[in-house]
Amino acid sequence: MAERRTRFAGVRDRLEGLRFASPLHAGLFEFLLFGFKQAWACLFGGLILALLLLTHFFYPADAALARYDFLTLVVLAIQVALLALRLETLAEARVILAFHLVGTAMELFKTSMGSWVYPEPGLLRIGDVPLFSGFMYAAVGSYIARIWRIFGFRFTGYPPAWQPTVLAVAIYVNFFTHHFVADARWLLFAACGWIFRRTMVRFTVFRTERAMPLLVGFLLVALFIWFAENLATFANAWRYPLQSAAWTMVPLAKLGAWYLLMIISFVLVSRLHAISPATSRTSR
Repeated sequence: MAERRTRFAGVRDRLEGLRFASPLHAGLFEFLLFGFKQAWACLFGGLILALLLLTHFFYPADAALARYDFLTLVVLAIQVALLALRLETLAEARVILAFHLVGTAMELFKTSMGSWVYPEPGLLRIGDVPLFSGFMYAAVGSYIARIWRIFGFRFTGYPPAWQPTVLAVAIYVNFFTHHFVADARWLLFAACGWIFRRTMVRFTVFRTERAMPLLVGFLLVALFIWFAENLATFANAWRYPLQSAAWTMVPLAKLGAWYLLMIISFVLVSRLHAISPATSRTSR
């Protein structure tokens, strides 16, 4: 049985049904519609980021409930509300759960190695990792799953499915092993470039189908995540060692880690949306 469409699907259908006599007006509308769709795809992550910033400035320091615990409860409530209001599909929620588990496992290891810390107290945590942290990884998965559906992604020049899968596993393993053996990230970057060298993602914002190299898409999303990470660390969601005395911008070198994380994210979401050949579209 087909899964019910989200409420946003009806809004999108009405917007995409508009007609414009002038190509200029149509082009301007497509630009605005692109921004609107991107914002909608970022809904879960955007709400989390807004929550981090608002609680950083306004959450009472003497509150009985620790800020981190408050964040966990509210983010969980947001996830339930998105499902109850049909703003997110059950399939997307399953992907988000997978991201939560994968992300939390990495958080437990990375905090034990001192890669970053969560400086505030709280009860809802596993070891040194507050439970809301997994939702930040889930926000990445939510964005990719939603944007895939909203823009009707399809691909040309896509490699055999086993190649991205092996690459994603190697990247995930390297996030752990580079603490003990040589860091293989440059080999992983090279492998990524080779595997996806011919892959184009095709998408439709309004009426005209557009195309972009998938590698460029990975970079653009990684750059956006790096920007969001700066806001999150400013809001004391977590801190890197260099930020222990005072907040400073996250080094641009972290962009590489987010780029590699995008590969893992993309492969996980590809299990939800079967990648179709250029002659067919994914379900919208």
